[in-house]
Amino acid sequence: MTTDEKLNYGTFEATVERSKELEDNLQKNPENYKVLTGDRPTGRLHIGHLFGSLQNRVRLHQLGVQTYIVIADYQVLTDRDTFENISENIKQLTIDYIAAGLDPEAGNLWIFPHSHVPELNQLLLPFLTLVTMAELDRNPTVKEEIVASGQKRINAGMYTYPVHQAADILFCKGNVVPVGKDQLPHLELTRTIARRFNERFAGNTTVFPEPQPLLSKAPLILGLDGGQKMSKSRNNAIMLSATEDETVALIKKAKTDSQRLITYDPEKRPEVSNLLMLISLSTGETPEAIAERIGDGGAGQLKKALTESLNEYLRPLRSRRKELEENMDYVRDVLKRGITQARAVAESTLEEVRKVMNMDI
Repeated sequence: MTTDEKLNYGTFEATVERSKELEDNLQKNPENYKVLTGDRPTGRLHIGHLFGSLQNRVRLHQLGVQTYIVIADYQVLTDRDTFENISENIKQLTIDYIAAGLDPEAGNLWIFPHSHVPELNQLLLPFLTLVTMAELDRNPTVKEEIVASGQKRINAGMYTYPVHQAADILFCKGNVVPVGKDQLPHLELTRTIARRFNERFAGNTTVFPEPQPLLSKAPLILGLDGGQKMSKSRNNAIMLSATEDETVALIKKAKTDSQRLITYDPEKRPEVSNLLMLISLSTGETPEAIAERIGDGGAGQLKKALTESLNEYLRPLRSRRKELEENMDYVRDVLKRGITQARAVAESTLEEVRKVMNMDI
């Protein structure tokens, strides 16, 4: 390899600056960018996903950026034994996406499940020759995922997951990826693979761009327990598909504290501050102003305000969800069109890859 052997993850401060520059350019020249992002189909999405990533995807899509959403079904197999619900979860994720504002009819957005695009997986083999086992073993995100999975036997898919993700991003020549801080090591490996491929096989011409990270501006959304990130597996989430009555019941159980006066102090009062943040995200009012308005109304008034604002905010989304659930033929058609587009793009990329690797016939 002509690039230095050890991956350089750089400084977070430098990444923040590059992300700001990228954001400015996206606003001015959205047609110059392709976004690849997605989720694993482990279940339906919750409000943490909505405020943390979905809204940003909708924003980029509506700017006019070409947007590919991969439903990473193969990756479910890396840290879970269950696979019975994958097909249904794929369809439910698609419903969540569309209900949140991603429009498959706009001409610049495609949703597809990974397992239906075999051409994409062919990129995995040459990409694996461009990284070392030591580099995969050192990846901090993989280490964290291994610990989180609780597995005693780690399958090879877990280690190659970042390379698979590189194939996801680069098959469509994605050049911008919305990420959180914890996902930066994965993306840096993708950038390194793109660079090494261009150097080794393409004589330093650009077959693959080095995708830039677009850091999320969304705050960390804690679960209703107030102590951990919102997650389905922790049973501390409000699902987008929840009814208004279910939302009422869930918020009633949300953890607060013993102080009656409501104040916004994320460090000293994380549970109360998280509920204030959720109201803020639903209304646009600042958490501080909401806290001042509630005053000494206590946890009861705080939860009442959150219930009303969140149910009001989610009402159009939930209405759209209901329409889509009653038209599953449309949902399947969206996925089929996404698969067709992804396969065409992947095959075109593969033709170019085979040519520069002297494998064409």
